[in-house]
Amino acid sequence: MTRQPLLLDTNVCIWMLDGEVPQNCDDALTEAFNAGLLTFISPITALEVATLTRKRRFKSHLSPQRWFENVIQLPGMALAKMTPEVLIESQLLPGYIHEDPAGRIIAATARQYGYTVMTSDRALLDYGDEGYLSVLQC
Repeated sequence: MTRQPLLLDTNVCIWMLDGEVPQNCDDALTEAFNAGLLTFISPITALEVATLTRKRRFKSHLSPQRWFENVIQLPGMALAKMTPEVLIESQLLPGYIHEDPAGRIIAATARQYGYTVMTSDRALLDYGDEGYLSVLQC
């Protein structure tokens, strides 16, 4: 595994609370925790979960706010900074990446702070394959 801190894409956060993280990613999370590295979650994940809830594509007995609080409170987790610089960079990323604002913010956050993005998002994985982003496929 990389020794860079991890940044979880929203899909991985959802899997974590459902107990369905693929083994390779679960191993990476455990290794990061054991190495004393924080694992980061972007505030954009809160927006994505709320949007999915509104569209009835995400079901939980918890409110989106409480769900997000539960993710952030997991051992070794921390909230990533979403600064004006990250937001601006998300629109000025080099190369090609999809137009999804959340994915672009995740990519810009990882690039800004040197994180490895843990994801199954094909666009983010392709962006990593092009050398613009450190990624770990789940």
